[in-house]
Amino acid sequence: MKTYWLETYGCQMNIAESNALELQLKGAGLVPARSADEADCAILNTCTVRKSADNRIWGRLGEFSRIKKDHPLTLIVTGCMAERLQEDLKDDAPQVDYVIGTNDKQRIVNILTSADGAFDEQSESYEFTTSYYQEGEYSSYIPIMNGCNNFCAYCIVPFVRGREVSRPLDDILRELAFLDSKGVKEVTLLGQNVNSYHYTDSAGTTHTFPDLLKRICEQKNSIKWIRFDSPHPKDFSRALIEVIRDEPKIAKHLHIPMQSGSSRILALMNRRYDRERFISLIDEIRGEIPSITFATDVMVGFPSEQEAEYEETLSLLDHMGCIEAFMYYFNPREGTKAASMDEQIAEEERSRRLSRLIDFQHAIFAREKKKRLGMVVEVVVTQPSKHDKSQMLGRSEHNEMVVFESSAESGSVVTVRLEGLSGNTYTATVVQ
Repeated sequence: MKTYWLETYGCQMNIAESNALELQLKGAGLVPARSADEADCAILNTCTVRKSADNRIWGRLGEFSRIKKDHPLTLIVTGCMAERLQEDLKDDAPQVDYVIGTNDKQRIVNILTSADGAFDEQSESYEFTTSYYQEGEYSSYIPIMNGCNNFCAYCIVPFVRGREVSRPLDDILRELAFLDSKGVKEVTLLGQNVNSYHYTDSAGTTHTFPDLLKRICEQKNSIKWIRFDSPHPKDFSRALIEVIRDEPKIAKHLHIPMQSGSSRILALMNRRYDRERFISLIDEIRGEIPSITFATDVMVGFPSEQEAEYEETLSLLDHMGCIEAFMYYFNPREGTKAASMDEQIAEEERSRRLSRLIDFQHAIFAREKKKRLGMVVEVVVTQPSKHDKSQMLGRSEHNEMVVFESSAESGSVVTVRLEGLSGNTYTATVVQ
């Protein structure tokens, strides 16, 4: 039997799509290799959101050039970097045998199993697969839409993922039932702009994202929490806030990308909201759902960002009080509007701003996490601790990692009291 080696870079959607691809590979009779050096084929599912992602992949392709000299294999590059560079990628990496774009990942199995490596013509539209389940996992992804229509000035995603397409509601509900049968306890709905979900069924009924959440929560199953990532602030409606408030299954932890605290910079980014609207949204959610916690994305060093505008970002982060944040500095991507904007900021200055931002946000983490000490929370048990087999690891509704002494089985739900902090992990005791 052929063996495969699959590497995934980038976002949760790429992880979910790799899970789906792996199910298809195994279904076709291929088996995972112990290492890339021993595989008959290697697949790199790539990211291209930032230059750092490209650099990692180019470095890995260099390693595969060495591997192929010692051990012939079929090398496939797929995903967003493949979509952006197309066949030009082979000019700089002739060791690559196939370049497969974002719409064509499902053809990889045919390439590897057909006698001559042939495959159909490229697909012009994105296709969802039946399942994105990873065997044995208690947390799973369900992609509900793909693509983006927003064209933020810094973002390559609309160019490599295409326009928004929403997955049929019934397909989503079927996958949810399947995951329940596998013992999955938490599900994350995925989309580049997840809360713009908009599907019209054969009867002419249009289903919005709040409608979808209601339908999901109506299903009888043992799934504990429903999460979603990533929403856009401009599409965060009153109806959505009310569904999150009223449905116990929807986790009260929201990842809402902020990007900047400056209205002028947000306008240059084409984010379609300003500082005041973002503050109003956070305050409205917090007012309706007092137990809510937040995560965010934030960028510094966008072209022409002034020091006072950078300070506005810090102050908005302080107001938001996140327990998680994904922080980075502006990285020009060829083909986006921001890459050619005037007043590009030197990398040294972007690095300085990011370094200070990280220190500032870490102080917020410590402040907000300490507030939660003493709280009694439920956790989904995920696995034994690597350091002490008498302890188990779990994840709370608020996406917190928790370690506690227990003989509970993985996949069970346990109630604990948060007693202390070790880095970003809470130590806890089981509440009888």
